[in-house]
Amino acid sequence: MNKKIFAILVAAAMMLTCLAGCGNEKTDAPAVIKIGGIGPLTGSAATYGIATKQGAEIAVAEINAKGGIQFELNFQDDEADGEKGVNAYNNLKDWGMQILYGCTTTGSCVAVAGESYSDRYFQLTPSASSTDVTAGKDNVFQMCFTDPNQGIAAADYVKANGLGTKLAVLYNNSDAYSTGIANAFVARAKELGMDIVAEVTFPDDTNTDYSTQLNQAKDAGADMMFLPIYYTPASLMLAQAKDMGYAPVFFGADGMDGILALDGFDASLAEGLMLMTPFNATATDERTQNFVKAYSEKYGTDLLNQFAADGYDCIYAIYEACQKNGITAETKATEICEKLIATFTSADFKIDGLTGSGMGWTTAGEISKTPMVVEIVNGAYVTK
Repeated sequence: MNKKIFAILVAAAMMLTCLAGCGNEKTDAPAVIKIGGIGPLTGSAATYGIATKQGAEIAVAEINAKGGIQFELNFQDDEADGEKGVNAYNNLKDWGMQILYGCTTTGSCVAVAGESYSDRYFQLTPSASSTDVTAGKDNVFQMCFTDPNQGIAAADYVKANGLGTKLAVLYNNSDAYSTGIANAFVARAKELGMDIVAEVTFPDDTNTDYSTQLNQAKDAGADMMFLPIYYTPASLMLAQAKDMGYAPVFFGADGMDGILALDGFDASLAEGLMLMTPFNATATDERTQNFVKAYSEKYGTDLLNQFAADGYDCIYAIYEACQKNGITAETKATEICEKLIATFTSADFKIDGLTGSGMGWTTAGEISKTPMVVEIVNGAYVTK
């Protein structure tokens, strides 16, 4: 054979071998189920979105380390804005999303849920708590308590534990989360015969002066104040209440979780504060301690709160449901949606997580789990 021809044939064979090797290398890469996430990573609500993102990332890393089902999480910033949430959702669809994790905040979640319902994507939110999120949409589920359930549970706890004889309620009347919990609390408190002496509001979480509202409650003789608000305005209220010498029992909802980690906050102001939360990072059970260790090593402890724990539980709930249904990377999003709806609404589908044991869901997408109340004592949560 001509040496030149032989050399050409050898080179061609080597090229084919290389291409075959490259092809095998690509085939060997694990196929992943694509989970799209949405929440605020910038803006005034960024602490909540970052916490839910990071909690989910811890779960994804643990699940992928097990082998078997593999997840990829693509988390998009919506700045807690509905329009930007829908834009993020469309970006995730283009990416090839198969399951939707989010949104973090209620307003954005309501906007996106309408889209996911029409397109038939399964959606699980860690922290959007309004009943508007799931209303009329069979594909949307919540990991957190709904606003009405939180309000009712808070009123029951206050009554059962005799936390006050004259109650005041202070809430943000422009926020669906705050208003929903407040309204349910007031209605339940009245059913229980409790004396609501003041219902006071403020229009936005960017407010910095709450002296008028606090004085109204103080003048009405309120010895307990229910605060279904986020921890940023709450931190200012607690400081202003101390300055005016007003010291009722302060009781908050889950949006208060994280106040001790707020930059520049004097933790002594929160001494005795009580709040409802499904997660306590100081709990001694193995699951909690493993999560705390993993989260702290990767992200520190600043956002080691209920929102991170709910995010972690969301991913594991999705994982358990995918395992139960044999979901793979090749399963179409619409097929996944119908299978996961059937699983989540099944009476025998229960999840043990950081935020509850034996957690299940109703056909309306609401979570069923027991609320927990903690009191801040010496700068730490103590479960009541």
